[in-house]
Amino acid sequence: MKRIRSLHPLLRPTSAAFGSATAPPPTVLFLRPASTSAATPAAVPGVLPSLPPSRNPLASAKLPALHARLNLHPNYPLQTLARTLVDTTADSDARFTNAHLTTLGNTLTSYLVSEYLMVTYPRLPTEVLYAAVGAYVGNPALASLGREWGVEHAFEPTADVDAGLLQFLRIRPGAPPSPPPLWVRRKKSGPTNEKEKEESAEERDERQRRHGTTLEAAMANHVRAVFAGVFLHEGYAAARQFFRQHVLSRRLDVDRLFDFVQPTRELSRLCAREGFEPPVARILSETGRRSRHPVFVVAVYSGAETMGEGHGGSLDEARIRAAVNALKGWYLYSPLVKDLPSKTEGSKYVAFKPAYIDPGEVIV
Repeated sequence: MKRIRSLHPLLRPTSAAFGSATAPPPTVLFLRPASTSAATPAAVPGVLPSLPPSRNPLASAKLPALHARLNLHPNYPLQTLARTLVDTTADSDARFTNAHLTTLGNTLTSYLVSEYLMVTYPRLPTEVLYAAVGAYVGNPALASLGREWGVEHAFEPTADVDAGLLQFLRIRPGAPPSPPPLWVRRKKSGPTNEKEKEESAEERDERQRRHGTTLEAAMANHVRAVFAGVFLHEGYAAARQFFRQHVLSRRLDVDRLFDFVQPTRELSRLCAREGFEPPVARILSETGRRSRHPVFVVAVYSGAETMGEGHGGSLDEARIRAAVNALKGWYLYSPLVKDLPSKTEGSKYVAFKPAYIDPGEVIV
């Protein structure tokens, strides 16, 4: 087995990401076979054993193909792409997995999508905002994106697995959920000392590695690690463009994420807070009142302004739908000019128009 020598055990960006005229060779990461294989012989100072041909990232045909499909920059080395395919459950040593890249990628993707949603829909309630973030960068969405990229997975993380396959330890069929952290398990046993209150990172990683994970979670972590690699090797501007092309280009019906419990009462509170006239529901039209399938059209007015319309099989249903549509029209307000604050990351001389800030959602 062999470790490819690196300038630093952690991934770091090349100077090309900062606009250097002469870019040095890309940073090479530690890579080694999965820990489920045979034990590595004792290291001899100055001598590195050789990798199996299947484990060499430069000998894999799948890695260059994935690199080309994603249209990654030449500064993005195949060694980094190979590391993004090694899940934390496939190796006990975080230096050889995508653990650090996944953490950075999760922070990066969450920030970019939160920024986009908060600028595009400044009046979104908190719960709807969290649901929209999860719809864009949650495990199901990112796992679907990884499958669209054509990422294949290995059945077991062994030493002879091709470096271009996603490697993770599968959760056993019918196995119970992963046990909670150590401090939760010890909560009922009375007070403990400070050393026992929190589980160390090594204990948590080892517990997760023994338990295994699902294909969806492993694929999502791989996608997050790829975004982190783009940020580190190509810079923030390239990462933001890559994220816009692969994530924000998808359509999300944010209006379907709302679930109002008391829409009429919430609409009354909203009008009172904003100084509008109290909402009044008025019937606009109806048909078949005495038939088996009547239809009523009701509108909600605040003074002379129409706030929303709705239809239903009864007057109450139409009135509630009109209130819901009025609330959605308020919460889904989107300014005509949308300026993201992250555009100032490239240059401090870029002009930025401050985003609209709403007082917040109505508490019923």
